[in-house]
Amino acid sequence: MAHQFNKHYTLEEARALLPQIRRWLSTLADHRENLQKQEERISALMTPGTDIGGKVVNTWITTMADIKELLLEFQSREIQIKDINRGLIDFPAFIGGKEVFLCWEQDEEDIEFWHDLDAGYAGRERLPGLE
Repeated sequence: MAHQFNKHYTLEEARALLPQIRRWLSTLADHRENLQKQEERISALMTPGTDIGGKVVNTWITTMADIKELLLEFQSREIQIKDINRGLIDFPAFIGGKEVFLCWEQDEEDIEFWHDLDAGYAGRERLPGLE
């Protein structure tokens, strides 16, 4: 049977990545806040006849590149970011031979939930053994 993902995580493997993922999410939030400030500056400069090149645009481009680099860290590991604002993360996994997601939100201490690939957050269930 074909699987949707090439990489699957055990609960232990996913848990081991949480400290790094917390750092990535924190850095992403900082970059996104920075980007918003730069976009506000750029839009304030967008009056006819104004040259908006230089430092502001270069900083915006660098920040976008930094965000893309962080997103690739998740993508290369097939870790899904379901909601960047909430820090909602899904790890492909198997439970009882079935391909599912281990589901974690950044304010949660540990990974305690899973859901079917198409169920989403609303379909979260406690992991077996954690009920």
